[in-house]
Amino acid sequence: MKIISYNLRNNRASGELSDLVNRFEADLLCLQESDTTTLMEEVGGLRLADSTRRNRLGLALYYRSEKFTCTATKAFELKKSLHDHVMKPAHERLLASRLTDLESGREFIAASFHAAPLTALNSLRREQIRSAHEQLHDMGPGLPTLMVGDFNYPIFKNQLSRRIVASGYDLTLSDNRTYTRYKFFRGHFDLATSIGLQIDNVETLPRGTSDHMPILVTADFGDQVNEGREQHVA
Repeated sequence: MKIISYNLRNNRASGELSDLVNRFEADLLCLQESDTTTLMEEVGGLRLADSTRRNRLGLALYYRSEKFTCTATKAFELKKSLHDHVMKPAHERLLASRLTDLESGREFIAASFHAAPLTALNSLRREQIRSAHEQLHDMGPGLPTLMVGDFNYPIFKNQLSRRIVASGYDLTLSDNRTYTRYKFFRGHFDLATSIGLQIDNVETLPRGTSDHMPILVTADFGDQVNEGREQHVA
């Protein structure tokens, strides 16, 4: 299956979505910084599973209904940064759907994640990631899980990787940087964490009107349980 994750930069890149989905034949679309009041029910043949309702910069998740059924969707609050307290509302930073693959009959969890901005400490973002993984486990205990999105984590990824690996998840970086707007904050902001899935490839897609570049994750159900490791798929 193919999953696109894209931070729309205050919804500025929303007009690119249909072309992205069709061009790269995506099965799932995970959005950050979308205007959820104007979302279409379908984008490029993908159906809207759900979106957040209590955020200035919302999350959304679309899926291919010919390939999956969606049995549940839930938004989660995570620990707030000072920015979240000031720039209200900013309640939900995780949106997850429980899906069933119609061909194999296997269930899995897909999630769109948006970590606290760069004004927060890395320690807060690590806490948000840890909490997000716990919430996803509670939503589907033992199910294969993929969480993609804007992690806002430009530097010191070794510590992040160690924490994620210790929790049993894989951290996968894309083949190129996804954020190059500021000289001192460049790198892989948009990431994928997974458990129980085989990540075949993560590709950084061409830049659009957002300050983030979208990523395309190609994944499949693995027969073996993940051991937890950082991957850098080229």
